[in-house]
Amino acid sequence: MAAAKRTDVGLLVGAVDQGTSSTRFLVFDSKTAELLCHHQVEIKQEFPKEGWVEENPKEILLSVYECIDKACEKLQRFNVDLSNVKAIGITNQRETTVVWDRVTGEPLYNAVVWLDLRTQSTVENLSKKIPVNNNFVKTKTGLPLSTYFSAVKLRWLLDNVESVQKAVEEGRALFGTVDSWLIWNLTGGAEGGVHCTDVTNASRTMLFNIHSLKWDKELCEFFQIPMNILPNVRSCSEIYGLMKAGALEGVPISGCLGDQSAALVGQMCFQDGQAKNTYGTGCFLLCNTGRKCVFSEHGLLTTVGYKLGRNKPVCYALEGSVAIAGALVRWLRDNLGIISSSEEIEKLAKEVGTSYGCYFIPAFSGLYAPYWDPSARGIICGLTQFTNKCHLAFAALEAVCFQTREILDAMNRDCGIPLSHLQVDGGMTNNKVLMQLQADILCIPVVKPTMPEITALGAAMAAGAAEGVGVWSLDPEDLSDFIEERFEPQINAEESEVRYSIWKKAVTKSMGWVTTEASESGDPSIFSSLPLGFFVVSSMVMLIGARYISGIP
Repeated sequence: MAAAKRTDVGLLVGAVDQGTSSTRFLVFDSKTAELLCHHQVEIKQEFPKEGWVEENPKEILLSVYECIDKACEKLQRFNVDLSNVKAIGITNQRETTVVWDRVTGEPLYNAVVWLDLRTQSTVENLSKKIPVNNNFVKTKTGLPLSTYFSAVKLRWLLDNVESVQKAVEEGRALFGTVDSWLIWNLTGGAEGGVHCTDVTNASRTMLFNIHSLKWDKELCEFFQIPMNILPNVRSCSEIYGLMKAGALEGVPISGCLGDQSAALVGQMCFQDGQAKNTYGTGCFLLCNTGRKCVFSEHGLLTTVGYKLGRNKPVCYALEGSVAIAGALVRWLRDNLGIISSSEEIEKLAKEVGTSYGCYFIPAFSGLYAPYWDPSARGIICGLTQFTNKCHLAFAALEAVCFQTREILDAMNRDCGIPLSHLQVDGGMTNNKVLMQLQADILCIPVVKPTMPEITALGAAMAAGAAEGVGVWSLDPEDLSDFIEERFEPQINAEESEVRYSIWKKAVTKSMGWVTTEASESGDPSIFSSLPLGFFVVSSMVMLIGARYISGIP
């Protein structure tokens, strides 16, 4: 049956959602926030060495063009005039670092992804130069010195990639996070493209002063980063430039936020104390702290939440960052082969309804909040001969929930007022087993909007509300309420605490697995220093995978 024609739509706003795993372009109605159509393309990740994670910047850019074109084709099939699309917002994986040639437009190296660990020795060397009584890096940026953030990735590129070094010397190099790379290309590239970023993405580089809202000379000197390669910093909601090609040529790009800030806006967390948790490649809990920078004493980050206009105030947030959430499901699919699709994990977990004492610590990139231990590595504890792939699937989902519990506990201690419920979004929230587990482990209700594309919605809201566009009102009385699905805790608090305490015990077992030299070299000889338990767990994992692949029950 042919799709019904849509001729009754109003003014529309598009959103590019460029994530770690995929790129999407989504089109929303600016009055109702209804999602009209979208298109998605998966992004290939490259792992050239142990702990290294890269993506091809050109593949990312081409995926954006493809998603825009395909989504526009869908709009036209619904008889929607493309002239109704009045603005485009961009939201992106944060921290991921790109350096390119302003003359040729070519990237000078692959994008170094936020999960990448190659810079651990750089971090350790730099940490020795920070006075114990004056951690000016954290004071100015709100961030701990970590492989997670862009400055050390950029430092590595300057130290190790000859083409980057030469381009900097000749004044041809431009640096940016993924938003900058996309905006520069979409607005003309080498033919006059706009080199800019927004305050939320800038705040994740470790080069940006979150108080002055400017690139910081002292920080740039500390990391030895030339300031002339940095993008101009703008608000999250203003016209940066016009699309120069494709189906939406001439449409203004007028919204830009890092993905977690976009989700904060999309969840309409505009009041102090409102929080959301996004389940994507990683897992990120943000709490709006208003115009006040709140510095955590429990391992959380202080970051820029949003600045919705050139003359609008900046709002800050506390953030708990978990590196591996949806990436764990992808690992079970691509590396172990115990599921054939991401959706299958829910079915397997539902079959058993328990991990049967199996605990999964997915510290593939070390541990982020609240531990910040780059030497940690992933482990599976509590295996027996009874353990099967269903128990592993359940343990993987539990791992996501336990990690969220850890950062929520830290958030509650920092803020002083425990959250009464948790607002959630992201692709993994479609998994009902996961959402019920989360409510059980947190012992509070979990509330999920039935429209899951909250991150893209936040970017669309910022773009539509920009001065000179003005098709989306951010006044509270004008914002559309979502239909929500609510998950109530179904186990008693005592059982939840027992399971959580065992999880915490397992976390301690994951710490201190690798030395800096081993993690950077990828040398297999590191295994000679690992305890016997590592090989027992590894052998069990391979055995379970082999049994599954061969069809043995």
